[in-house]
Amino acid sequence: MTERYVTLAEVRDLLEEVAESRKGTAGELEDEDVLLASQKAALDHAQKVSNISLEDANKIIEEVSQIEEVTDAIAVKIADILPKYPEDVRAIFSKERITLSNDTINQIIEIVGKYI
Repeated sequence: MTERYVTLAEVRDLLEEVAESRKGTAGELEDEDVLLASQKAALDHAQKVSNISLEDANKIIEEVSQIEEVTDAIAVKIADILPKYPEDVRAIFSKERITLSNDTINQIIEIVGKYI
């Protein structure tokens, strides 16, 4: 088994697929009965918070991953948070103890801006 970081857009799409596939096999069950409580909560959160498609999230991850300071985890955070302002980018990197140049910050904001 391998582990990987996933975006909220992917969580949303995966849980929607699970719900749809279970509806087909569940027959008479209501929409609320096809997912576990934790899955319902995760799906609800992902639907409310994720504002972009999975394809756009993957494009953002691909583009920001080419920046030297961006790790896989940071790339996913960027795709989830969709920073619009330099302060947002700095907050994402605050635990990494990396000081980004203004050019790098602006590059990240420009990449995200193409998809929102």
